[in-house]
Amino acid sequence: MNTVFTIGIFLCFFFQFLLLTKKKATTPDRILAVWMFIFGIHIFSYYLHWLGYWEVYPHLSGIHHPFPLLHGPFLYLYILFSVRGDQHFNWQNYIHFVPALLFYVYMIPFLFFYTEDQKLMVNHGEIDDYSGFITFSIFAFITSAVCYAVASYRLLYRYEYLSKQNFAYTESIDLNWLKVVIWGMGMTFVIATVFIILETGLGVSFNFNTDLVFFVLIIAFIFYLGYSGIRYKNIFADNLDLNHRIYEPRATREYERSGLKPEVASRYHQNLLELMKTSKPHLEPKLTLSNLADELEISVNHLSQVINQYEGKNFFDFVNSFRVEEFKKRALDPANQNYSILAIALDSGFNSKSSFNQVFKKITGKTPSQYMSESVPAIE
Repeated sequence: MNTVFTIGIFLCFFFQFLLLTKKKATTPDRILAVWMFIFGIHIFSYYLHWLGYWEVYPHLSGIHHPFPLLHGPFLYLYILFSVRGDQHFNWQNYIHFVPALLFYVYMIPFLFFYTEDQKLMVNHGEIDDYSGFITFSIFAFITSAVCYAVASYRLLYRYEYLSKQNFAYTESIDLNWLKVVIWGMGMTFVIATVFIILETGLGVSFNFNTDLVFFVLIIAFIFYLGYSGIRYKNIFADNLDLNHRIYEPRATREYERSGLKPEVASRYHQNLLELMKTSKPHLEPKLTLSNLADELEISVNHLSQVINQYEGKNFFDFVNSFRVEEFKKRALDPANQNYSILAIALDSGFNSKSSFNQVFKKITGKTPSQYMSESVPAIE
């Protein structure tokens, strides 16, 4: 286990260094760097306990106790700043760290006024001054981790919904790795909870230190989080000019009070279809709702309303349906028979093979290869 702890501590501070020295480091990078530092101190502190240093230097005990209350807030804030354009902290963001601060306030007598002998007695259960606090802490840690994981996932789900209302592409807006981070954090604490219930609640005896399971999972989580945080850039990195132009669609009943008259909406819809047919804006791989609204010389609100009401689709599906039809047309053109499926897809406005395959299967119910094998021979 010495090797595992050493690797974990090294990774934390190594990732912190890489993130802080990253070119054009963003707010999420800095948040993750601080989080890595907290992880490093947390693991190092427990490692000292595991080596028995708390017995030799009792004043080291308790320092990292509130740290589990920090991981949930850091997860939430990291995702929050990864999916929004505002890259500045405000006082409300610091509220998330108040519970950990309150824990330290409550522990002031233990940290600063207990003698070494008294701290040893507390650690050995001979003084129960903090026994109730320890039990409360366990529930607080679990509740914090689960609540922040749920809040983070809801935040991510909401942004994923908004992105499909505003962007016609998913590249550089890949949220799957953030979902893995959330699930990884949640499952780590769930597994820790199961061991706590079995050990303290049901009296199950294990032949190993169950804390080690938690820290091994944490170290694996750190490796994935640190690697992904360095590899993936901020979601808005290529769209900083659009940060304040993200449109949130209204509910259907709110459209009725939008002020857009039916005859005007119908005209906008016809103009939209005519533009898609003649100018083919869908061939632009990074087309956005605001870009298309500018071309039509109407507001983003009205364009979104027209697409949702008349087409029954979000912006992402609307634009990509034209790209799929463009692909079909080009794929069946004998002049393009020497081009690969991917080349034709890219010429049709798609940005990557994975996005093309996913969208094509969703719209047609077939993979591109199936479509080509069924349709091209029939033409020939």
